[in-house]
Amino acid sequence: MAEPLKNLLHPALVETVAAHIAANAAGFDRARFVDIATRDMDQLELMQRALQIRDALGDTLPDDFEPAAAVLSASLPQNGKPGITGWALLPVSQFVAQKGLGHFDLSLNLLKQLTPHFTAEFGIRPFILAEQDRALATIGAWATDSNHHVRRLASEGTRPRLPWAIRLPALMRDPAPILPILTALLDDPEEYVRRSVANSLNDIAKDHPDLVAEFVGRHIATASSERRQLLRHASRTLLKKGHTAALSNFGFAPISGIGATMEIQTLHVDFGNALAFTLTIVNQGSAPQQVMIDYAIHHRKANGSLAPKVFKWKSLVLAPGETSTMTRQHAMRAITTRQYYPGGHRVEILVNGTVLAGGDFQLVMP
Repeated sequence: MAEPLKNLLHPALVETVAAHIAANAAGFDRARFVDIATRDMDQLELMQRALQIRDALGDTLPDDFEPAAAVLSASLPQNGKPGITGWALLPVSQFVAQKGLGHFDLSLNLLKQLTPHFTAEFGIRPFILAEQDRALATIGAWATDSNHHVRRLASEGTRPRLPWAIRLPALMRDPAPILPILTALLDDPEEYVRRSVANSLNDIAKDHPDLVAEFVGRHIATASSERRQLLRHASRTLLKKGHTAALSNFGFAPISGIGATMEIQTLHVDFGNALAFTLTIVNQGSAPQQVMIDYAIHHRKANGSLAPKVFKWKSLVLAPGETSTMTRQHAMRAITTRQYYPGGHRVEILVNGTVLAGGDFQLVMP
């Protein structure tokens, strides 16, 4: 079984953080920091642990933010010297977000300094909420930084709907201020950065589908294969929903003359096993058609209702009269992002965003 996420922050890591800070702060109460940071830690989840370590920093670092920031900066890895790194920096960035709003430029510079050793995407968001124009003026310049971690921070930290993080309502209402950042990073040499750009555009598409479809359309005509992949990933929510302009950007037209039938092989699925189904799709028209095939699993919720989740399958071109048959197995097993409930579920086939076939199955829990 996979290690619980909460164990990314653990007592030994706290001891390491304490040692690095103590090496750079005379009089630092190392024992008190460790005591506060690890108190009942085994009962806390990941973000609760991070906040508790953040509070321990607040109780043991100088009350004045400027010397506290200097200690944290000196405690980062630099010039071959080891320092605080990895998940241990999550509570550090949260400390900066909590204590540093009154020291705007100093705080953003510190978050930029630590992001190559972890990420500061959670830490910069309170600054955007507090003074969006001022924050984006600084963050926007990071899009041309020589360090790819800093460039990624410019896109990832400004995502309107960043998972696990506070949302940015103003950018959800009007994402225009971050579009120049995303445009500047469309052809970044690092896939790590380009994927962040795609995820930000996908966030925006949930509130402004036409805007993102138009943005993709403007930037796809002469796109490299890398940029095209980014734009396709950015359009994934729109494509799953059958957004006409988004489909057109990638050569998919509204379906015409396509027939589909589906057979479910596992009408009763024991939890931990796989749902198996077969699709037969035929082009009954007189012209070739490019089709994008997805499927939606309608999962049962605690209240008995069904909620769909769309999964990618494949794309192909069907010649006139051509029939294609394909089989899929979808694992129904424990994952951290979903709670499963027994009873009736449904699977549906979507072709270019349109439901063409479907069927029901029963999930049997142990």
